[in-house]
Amino acid sequence: MGDGNNTEILGKKVFFIHPSALTQNEIVSELTQQEYEVYVIRDAGKITEILRRYPLSVVFASVDEALPSKDWEVFIRNITESDETKDAVVGVIVNTDNDDAKRFYLNTLKIQGGYVPLKSNTGKAIKNILEILRSVEAKGRRKYVRADTRDDPMASINISLDGKYINGTIWDISVVGLSCVFNEDPEPEKNSLFPDIQIKLQSSILKVEGLVFGSRMDGADKVYVIVFTQKIDPVVRTKIRTYIQKNLQLKMDQEIK
Repeated sequence: MGDGNNTEILGKKVFFIHPSALTQNEIVSELTQQEYEVYVIRDAGKITEILRRYPLSVVFASVDEALPSKDWEVFIRNITESDETKDAVVGVIVNTDNDDAKRFYLNTLKIQGGYVPLKSNTGKAIKNILEILRSVEAKGRRKYVRADTRDDPMASINISLDGKYINGTIWDISVVGLSCVFNEDPEPEKNSLFPDIQIKLQSSILKVEGLVFGSRMDGADKVYVIVFTQKIDPVVRTKIRTYIQKNLQLKMDQEIK
């Protein structure tokens, strides 16, 4: 069961159920870049299990996709009328606006997460969803989404120091920095500047500049925290956020198998 205080700090998970290609490519991608913790679920039957674990989540159902309208009604009622899942915020995404459908979802089913038509204006739909997420404080007090990468052998770091290249393993990463363990400890001092850091995240190789914020011992490992400077390329930020979303999505997929 999720913890309310933890959600207040770390924010709420945002689930898109059976999103269309447009929703996934435009809306999910944009929310990822806006630092929301976003997931795509393509099996509506899994949502009860998910919400039992994370009851304060936000769910957007693409009700013109995958299931008949009657099944979507059952889906929403199962969430909103169950003691285990009723604290979730449910909204719907539709392909075209329809007054009768809008009244049904808002007045009859009384969903709290809004009725969002895509129509031909994806930008307006994104704006509506961002307003909904802000109103339910989906970010909590957390500013940046972070991924634990210790189980990803393709998350690595390489720094240049005194003409020598030193490799390491990234333990976690956000768009503002990372923690890592070096194969050979370079013992940098706090506030040391590394102007040429190479980060590998799966197939992406990224260049950043960073400062050593500090270090800590974790068992036998010395873990360094590196904060990126403002010189970071916006394209690099985009790629880091995209990697984080994919990393978290993979973990969620494994969790609900």
